[in-house]
Amino acid sequence: MLGVAGFGAYNVYTALDGGGGGGGSGNGNSGTSSADAAATQAPLTTKQAADTADDFLGAWTRGDIAAAAKLTDAADQATGSLTDFRTNAHVTALRATASTRSAAQVASNTVPFTVDATVTYQGLTDRWTYGSWLQVSRGPDGKPAVHWVSAVLHPGLQDGETIVTGRAKTPDLEIRDRGGVVMTADKYPSLAGIFGDFKARYGTKVNGGTPGIETYVEDAATGTEKQTLNVLRKGKGARLDTTLDAHLQAAAEKAVAGTNQAGVTALDADTGGVLAVAFSPAGGFDTPLLAQVAPGSTFKVVTAAALLERNMTPSSPAPCKNGDNYHYGRAYRNDGGMNNLSADLDWDFKKSCNTGFIKQAGKLGGSGLVDTAAQFGLTQSWNVGTAVTDPSVPGGTDDELTSEMIGQGQLKMSPLIMASVAATARTGDFHQPRFVSPALIGKPLAKAAGIPSATSRQLRTMMRDTVVSGTAAGPMSGFGPDSGAKTGSAEIDGAANPNGWFLAYSGHVTAAALVVGGGHGNTSAGPIVAAVLRAAH
Repeated sequence: MLGVAGFGAYNVYTALDGGGGGGGSGNGNSGTSSADAAATQAPLTTKQAADTADDFLGAWTRGDIAAAAKLTDAADQATGSLTDFRTNAHVTALRATASTRSAAQVASNTVPFTVDATVTYQGLTDRWTYGSWLQVSRGPDGKPAVHWVSAVLHPGLQDGETIVTGRAKTPDLEIRDRGGVVMTADKYPSLAGIFGDFKARYGTKVNGGTPGIETYVEDAATGTEKQTLNVLRKGKGARLDTTLDAHLQAAAEKAVAGTNQAGVTALDADTGGVLAVAFSPAGGFDTPLLAQVAPGSTFKVVTAAALLERNMTPSSPAPCKNGDNYHYGRAYRNDGGMNNLSADLDWDFKKSCNTGFIKQAGKLGGSGLVDTAAQFGLTQSWNVGTAVTDPSVPGGTDDELTSEMIGQGQLKMSPLIMASVAATARTGDFHQPRFVSPALIGKPLAKAAGIPSATSRQLRTMMRDTVVSGTAAGPMSGFGPDSGAKTGSAEIDGAANPNGWFLAYSGHVTAAALVVGGGHGNTSAGPIVAAVLRAAH
């Protein structure tokens, strides 16, 4: 939700009259009528939510902390947090403006807003602008109230944290890519949170540098600096060398721009070095590193490897019949209702036939899929140098097994993880992704056996066929013989459209992308991956 909005008009705060007058009726009763009780339980109207948000933002803007806190469902907590924000963060002026709401935000009584603050500290004054959100619900008394959470103050704030302005606890970092190019969060906005985490993790581990004057998130219990929010005066940066590639990062930022809830990660398949991480909107959720969702048919790379290791080949018969299953009760659907009773495994892979894979479940036994996933490093925790979601392949039997074979079920993956899957398919080896040197990470990197060279060779053939005459032919048009891909879409309970997935490699660079609600991966996530890979050449 980060963004800058123009200043708007405000509703002037007026105290909500909760009583309706002090006079009693002739019989002396002062109870609440059934109509009043019903009113305090009815769903909020759009106007009630908007008016309550405007009143809160107006009171906060005027510095009337008592009035703002009274409009929340946790007045004491809100009072303390709003007071700390003014004093500890040295905010001397502030204007909070409600932003335009989407239909989904209106339905959930969520109001995004922009904060335009002035921060003054030891003679330094700076303007600090950011976006956040609030949600209106009914308070304990049944009246509309802002539901108080720490993120109302700033979306990067969690419970137990506070915002402080002062000399930073650790020096600034001069973050460099693998070629020595200096990278900044201003130029590469998707990396802002990662760079802040780098500072917290490595600021005292690299030589040189002096702290600057900053507004930052601090752990209230330990005093640890968690994330830089604004810089009033830069310090001298201590050099931190990373695996990132500034050119590919720029291409990745451009590729996801304008796509809501999209993320892409690129890796060096030979080393595991993370080359680029980008997501849209840049101030939103870090989809490429933190997503925990089913990867859809892109996981068929792993399933195909498991089948190839159990005596199948790309030309092994694998009939594709819509509505088929192994011998369990559920009927599985193929995209477009596709059928090809003469299909082989390669055809099923490149055309993404679900049932052609599912019918082979008997070849995997009780642990075959998980055993092969382990060769891809998917059954361990990863220490990559910043916060990421670990892969999860729980395994199972019956419908859980067949669902996982096609990338559904209880699988949990991110684009970073699936880019690594593409890298292992390309080279045969597993190199745990990382942003900095293993010595700097200071924790052991995950290790895995990788896949046999014959399996890797056969996977490359199938992934190349997917580019030449399969579902990836459109976005990967023009890529040479050392390229391969796999498309995917993953259905999500309650969602109108499935998530779009795509993974691919070209030379030693691999990439994977997820577009939440994007539908088919070849049309949603595919162009993003292709744009990043084209920039690598």
